[in-house]
Amino acid sequence: MPPFVSSSWPLLPSTLKSLLPPRLQAVHPSPPTQAIYLILLPLPRSHSTHLSLRSPAQRRAGGAMAVANGSGGKGFEVPKVEVRFTKLFINGQFVDAVSGKTFETRDPRTGEVIANIAEGDKADVDLAVKAAREAFDNGPWPRMTGYERGRILNKFADLIDQHIEELAMLDTVDAGKLFLVGKVRDIPGAAHLLRYYAGAADKIHGETLKMAQRMHGYTLKEPVGVIGHIVPWNYPSTMFFFKVSPALAAGCAVVVKPAEQTPLSALFYAHLSREAGVPDGVLNVVPGFGPTAGAAVAAHMDVDKLSFTGSTEVGRLVMKAAAESNLKSVSLELGGKSPVIVFDDADLDMAVNLVNFATYTNKGEICVAGTRIYVQEGIYDAFVKKAAELAKKSVVGDPFNPRVNQGPQVDKDQYEKVLKYINIGKREGATLVTGGKPCGDKGYYIEPTIFTDVKDDMSIAQDEIFGPVMALMKFK
Repeated sequence: MPPFVSSSWPLLPSTLKSLLPPRLQAVHPSPPTQAIYLILLPLPRSHSTHLSLRSPAQRRAGGAMAVANGSGGKGFEVPKVEVRFTKLFINGQFVDAVSGKTFETRDPRTGEVIANIAEGDKADVDLAVKAAREAFDNGPWPRMTGYERGRILNKFADLIDQHIEELAMLDTVDAGKLFLVGKVRDIPGAAHLLRYYAGAADKIHGETLKMAQRMHGYTLKEPVGVIGHIVPWNYPSTMFFFKVSPALAAGCAVVVKPAEQTPLSALFYAHLSREAGVPDGVLNVVPGFGPTAGAAVAAHMDVDKLSFTGSTEVGRLVMKAAAESNLKSVSLELGGKSPVIVFDDADLDMAVNLVNFATYTNKGEICVAGTRIYVQEGIYDAFVKKAAELAKKSVVGDPFNPRVNQGPQVDKDQYEKVLKYINIGKREGATLVTGGKPCGDKGYYIEPTIFTDVKDDMSIAQDEIFGPVMALMKFK
């Protein structure tokens, strides 16, 4: 999740409020008494909020464009998205996989193939780590001053700002993310993360320690070395820069394994890093699958530290591989099943709005989604009614449509997983109040779903579903 939060919802500019879904615009204007935060990221000063979904060529031609169909998906223009980078990025160059293999990445809006991506495996990870090790041991990056690294990272951020619309398009067709949210939050937020750590690059200080007579003690902070980053698919741009930005600012060299579902923006960022002046070998991107490329990164003897974001199940495997190789340091950000507790003295309308936001934002594909909701019995029935009414108003459809609130699940596997849990919920005795069905004639769309009469031991109350499914429970 982005680190920039604000509790000042009533103070938001009306222009930004208007870009958010109607259910959030309707939030009660008075500040909450409990600590409730909405995630907001600032727009670059140069970035306009004007939304144009046509490419320059289409605007010149003035011709008709593809029109999406399905729920909330008619009568709007869809841009033509160009995929420019499909190869591995190793040692400053785009290269084919050693095996020559490729894999398909699909558009979750339609299920159709977007592009064939070079499929990295152990041999490619070895090459990427070798390049990173050479860049770290003998290259200029860790030997630059923090100021010099910060200058290059700021240029990297400026280049992202120049390609906001194209990058947002890539995350939309790759991950099913709302295009408008990508334009105003995810991609500007990626640049913001880079600038934040660029500013920290020359502020890495040690300490001078008081020692015994005739001795001098001090701490010196140095870059760790070669860092492996395994990035999830739900926030491909945000999580890429959460991991890469501090490592680059510190002077490390990195090998990034993006999720196989969403490799497109990561490869574009690799291209921009080269344009910004990041030296060859410092940033390497190896798309591929977890059991091959991901496992190779986790177990590599020349990777000094590993950062992984993903499921708890895979996190255990990553930790084991790191321990059984060179005992590398590991940072894990794994799954969750966040509860929300609503007491009967709460502002009901505000609570319903925020709970729906917590459950359905990013189509429920978020590790801190509030999906098990405990509501005190005094307001339970009213809460259920209002939450169901609000969920039914949510527009599900093509994420390029600015009127849409919820796009498709990231891929067929995730789509089928969510539907499986909905069926499990019904089978275990929970009451389906609304939603629960696929929608649209193609793509991976699922209605916002609410279950009541949920018990704590039910699967939908215990397991991370990673989809638009709310489990409501009553307490005294």
